[in-house]
Amino acid sequence: MNRRLLITAGVIIGILALVGLWKFLGQEKAGGAAKQKKPLPMVAVQEVKTMAISRTVELTGSVTATQAARLASPGEGPVQNCRVREGDQVKRGQRLVTIGRSGAAAAQVTAAAEALKEQAAELNRVKTLVQSGAIPGSQLDSARAKFEGARAVVAKARESAGDYSVEAPWDGVVSKVLVKDGDFVAPRAPLVEMYDPRSLVIRFAVPEAQATEVFKGMPINVHLDAHPNKDFQGKISRVYPDLDTKSRTRTVEAELDYPIALIPGMFARLKLPLQTVADAIVVPREAVIVTPNGERIAFIIKDGKALRPKLEIGIEGDGRVQILTGLQPGDKVVVAGNEKLRDGMEVKAQGGGGK
Repeated sequence: MNRRLLITAGVIIGILALVGLWKFLGQEKAGGAAKQKKPLPMVAVQEVKTMAISRTVELTGSVTATQAARLASPGEGPVQNCRVREGDQVKRGQRLVTIGRSGAAAAQVTAAAEALKEQAAELNRVKTLVQSGAIPGSQLDSARAKFEGARAVVAKARESAGDYSVEAPWDGVVSKVLVKDGDFVAPRAPLVEMYDPRSLVIRFAVPEAQATEVFKGMPINVHLDAHPNKDFQGKISRVYPDLDTKSRTRTVEAELDYPIALIPGMFARLKLPLQTVADAIVVPREAVIVTPNGERIAFIIKDGKALRPKLEIGIEGDGRVQILTGLQPGDKVVVAGNEKLRDGMEVKAQGGGGK
């Protein structure tokens, strides 16, 4: 009896031991599987869209007057009357600076004019005498020569008098006054600088690589530091015919579509669209990856997996890239977390698409 009980107890203990071992092995297997299963990579996606895209070049320039003059003294002498200061509005023909010898020059003009009147009277007297036969006709030629000589002296005196005053060649604004009363100036010494405010343009230089892509009438976006909260639209008004041999750039001028307050020397930041596609398939620049062999790729999410279609890239601009082939509008393209993706990898997407 005791032997049977011992055998029965042993069998029960063995069964319990086997059950415990089976549970232990099951838990170990479940734990190992849990440890082996890794969380899916997280990626951010955006929908592929169709929109306009432009290839632009960003440049800098300055506001410049195309009609400007640096007025100089045609004769020497002391500055007697400087009548303008910086910022003055002047009219065409207005006297700006007078050189001290203008008084003497004016006196010479007066004297020459009086001599011309005398020669004119003498010429008329000789004509009368020749016509009456009182004197020979050869004296008329001599009187006429003296009259022409006196007229030349008057013209020379007036020209000399003009040499001692500087006048505005057109309506404009005085930008610099380089002399003051009492200064003694030599011939051709600069006295006053002025410009026409109606001639202000934005002048900039285009690099040689894009020099053949600019032409008159092209639109341009202009941002002026003097007007920080607004961008202005304009058009190219002039393209210079050659390149600067030192900088290898082409000078270009642009005018704004509507007038605003401009001052020579203002700094301008420019965006010049060289090529525009109105209806392009575009993705953010972050979606495109450049492989070590130079190939450009992107990943899209479909059925919870990352797929890598073959891409053909078009133009780039404003942080976006044109896709010629490989993507369609509505595809969910990966824009973040795409650095370590592989074709066919399961992922978890944020921003739409995927599982």
